Formats: sequence, structure tokens, C-alpha cells
Amino acid sequence: MYTLDLAIDPPLMNAAGSLGFSADLHSAVDWRNLGAFFTNPVSLMPRTPAHGERFIEFPGGFLLHTGYPNPGISQVVRRYARHWSRSPIPVIVHLLGRSIEEVAKMTRRLESVEGVTGLEVGVTSDASIDLVVALTQAAYGEYPVIMRLPMERSVELAPGAINAGATAISLAPPRGVYPAGGGEMVQGRLYGPAILPVALRVVHELSQMSIPTIGAGGVYTQEHKNAMLAAGAFAVQLDSILWRGAGYRLFA
Repeated sequence: MYTLDLAIDPPLMNAAGSLGFSADLHSAVDWRNLGAFFTNPVSLMPRTPAHGERFIEFPGGFLLHTGYPNPGISQVVRRYARHWSRSPIPVIVHLLGRSIEEVAKMTRRLESVEGVTGLEVGVTSDASIDLVVALTQAAYGEYPVIMRLPMERSVELAPGAINAGATAISLAPPRGVYPAGGGEMVQGRLYGPAILPVALRVVHELSQMSIPTIGAGGVYTQEHKNAMLAAGAFAVQLDSILWRGAGYRLFA
């Protein structure tokens, strides 16, 4: 077994969940502007969409709760492996890190798949340091491993992930709650320009710890991207701006 170096050039890519399971060669994206493609989150078994209110706008952004629906690792590989092998840029598969056993099984399943060049493992917001370490070790193998940590806990969890073999850290959107109709409080991930100051602080702190970090959160302009790099990120992920198509032009 061996671990490849993680080279992302140019230092810009999509975040998991923003552009599907494979790079659409017929889309408006100029793939030469991205250094890697991150797939939608994948679980061991199929997952269905979350129930109830799932999208709520607030000043400066929005809250999203999807449940990470996907057809499961076997179907994803069956449907998209050929596309990955023909991708114009490196493909990094995002794995939902719900358990050590699931991550280990998915990692072994992907090690023989042509076109995969890395793994990103997402962990839950309440994950312990011990679990993050174990998930990192479960994914360690032929591919570089990026641990996608909860933004609000990244400084706490990142050293353990790096010491366990992670090549880099990426930042998951922070979580919050917001009132929906009828007074119900909905939990979900937070997106939008209002997230940028928090993300920049986290990236700066991780940089001060010499932890390789992919910056993400609230990046909507070229200036935001430059600020992430200046804060110490070695690359930047785009998320919700790509859902509107604007990101295709902003970073050309």
C-alpha cells in the first residue's frame, strides 16, 4: 500500500455536494479552472432525502438539510466509475464517515476503481477525537485522505486526523438552527457569504498550526478566494455559488 501526494493545481475545486457524482463534460464548467472534482457524499448503503422543511433563507445565507441522499457505494461505482476514468481532472470521492466499518468497506471497494485519486471523509458534528482518528485510519491506504471536519470544531480535531495519516483537512459547513413556519426549529448546514469571517478565522488558526487546509465557506467572489489563500489555505472549495452557475464565470 502507498499514499500518493495530494496535488491540486489550480488551487480551486468544488465542495462535495455541489456538482453531482461526476464531472459533466457537457456543462458550462471550464474544468481547466478546477484542480480536482469532489463527488457528492456517498454512504455504504442507500440513503433517502430528509423529511420536512429543508431550505430556509436568512440574511446573509441559508440553512439546508438534505440527509445526504445517495444510492450507496455499489450503485455509485457502477454508474460513475467510467466517467471518473475519463475525467479531465482528478476525482476525489467523498465518503460519509458514519462508522469505522463503513468507511473501511467503502475504501477497500474504491481501491480498484480507475480514475479515483483521493478520498474525502466527512464526519458528524459530534464526532470525538478518537472517532476522527479511527475514521482516518480506516480510510488510509492507496489514496490520499482528506478529513472534512466540522468547521466549528476543526481546530480541535485536525491534529488528531493529521497524526493518524490524513494528507489535509477540509471544512464542512457549520451547523445551526433556524425557525421555519409554525415556529418549528430546523437544524441544518449553513451556507452563504455570512459564513466567510468564521471560515477565515478557522483557516488562519489551522495555518498557524502548520496543518494543510482546504478553505471553504462563504466564498462568493474572487476576493473571497484570495482571502482564503492569504489566510493560509493551500486550496479553496466552492459550494453553493456553483448551484447558481455564477461560480463558473467568477473564477475563469
